[in-house]
Amino acid sequence: MIKKFPLQRLLIAGVLIITAAIAFAPFLYMALMSFSQKKILDMYFPIAEMNLNNYTRIFNSFNMGQALFNSIIVTLGACMLNNIISSMAAYGFAKKRFPFRDTLFSVYLLTLMIPGQVTLIPVFIIIKELGLMNSLVALMLPILNAFGVFLMRQFVLGIPDELLESARIDGCGEARMFATIVIPLMRSVIISLTIFTFITSWNDFLWPLVTITDESNKTLTLVISSLKGNYSTHYGLVMAGSMLAFMPPFLLYVFLQKEFVQGIALSGIKG
Repeated sequence: MIKKFPLQRLLIAGVLIITAAIAFAPFLYMALMSFSQKKILDMYFPIAEMNLNNYTRIFNSFNMGQALFNSIIVTLGACMLNNIISSMAAYGFAKKRFPFRDTLFSVYLLTLMIPGQVTLIPVFIIIKELGLMNSLVALMLPILNAFGVFLMRQFVLGIPDELLESARIDGCGEARMFATIVIPLMRSVIISLTIFTFITSWNDFLWPLVTITDESNKTLTLVISSLKGNYSTHYGLVMAGSMLAFMPPFLLYVFLQKEFVQGIALSGIKG
């Protein structure tokens, strides 16, 4: 016997399906265009004309392989730096007592209210004075901000003080306690921050545009921007490059979705 669903549930399911289709449509269009040889945007995609020529061309003619490698190095480096520094700072703000701790943390959080465009020139001058212009390291450092510390601190506040005190009584040093007790407990929030950092660094365009002029150090976003011509645009090439930029963060989120949601949920338990 077929179970009858109430009309309300059918309407909700219909709305969700339509919403999902609308959200998925641009990505499907991008994928189809990446296999076509069109220089105009339309809705006609003959199967006989679809091939991998666009992907072959962007790797052979636009140095996409080197750009992809640079983006991977920059993104992985930014994720490692952000997780290491944010976790240590979060542990200090959450579990260590020192003068003006809460005031200092509040002032640190105020930096999140400052738009990145405002600090672009000061950060550029600092990077230039450090001699890091045209280097991949220059693309990693500005990713560090107060958001990662805030996210991890909210999680560390939920770690029982009794657990840490027990470790100290057993003779566990601060460094060992942080590495063997605190870090394993922070797994879910570390994954959450990794996803945030990965997407931010991978999709960054303005900062690489300002600091990188050497062709060998250009990232994926810079090379994709060069696919657009001055007088005409080969949209198949642009969409092929966009697909390469879209897939890594999408796959990362798909595989780590459960841990990501768990990390965000647990980070909001305490204020």
